Amino acid sequence: MKACLECGEKIIGREDKKFCSDGCRNAYNNKINKDSTNYMRNINNKLRKNYRILIELNTEQKSKTTRAKLLSKGFDFEFFTNILVTKTGNTYYFLYDQGYMVLDNDFYILVKKDI
Repeated sequence: MKACLECGEKIIGREDKKFCSDGCRNAYNNKINKDSTNYMRNINNKLRKNYRILIELNTEQKSKTTRAKLLSKGFDFEFFTNILVTKTGNTYYFLYDQGYMVLDNDFYILVKKDI
């Protein structure tokens, strides 16, 4: 007899079931995937905010904006997920699939990476 990984109740149904209900499955996965510290939670919140700002401003695959516009929406330039340096020496900063590159005169090119 198998027991639910979340609540320990008896599992009825398929042999490979791990949870007695969708509620238990969700509760278990939420516990496992939660941010373990305030530090992690704060960084993930900043990354999510930056990502939402880039999506809002870059409705196409590529667009242009200003530093002032990004800052006015609360964008934090210290938080990104990776850096891409192209063969031509251009440096793009990415938040997952949304990226930006510094241009002249406080302008930025916003791009979306095809995944």
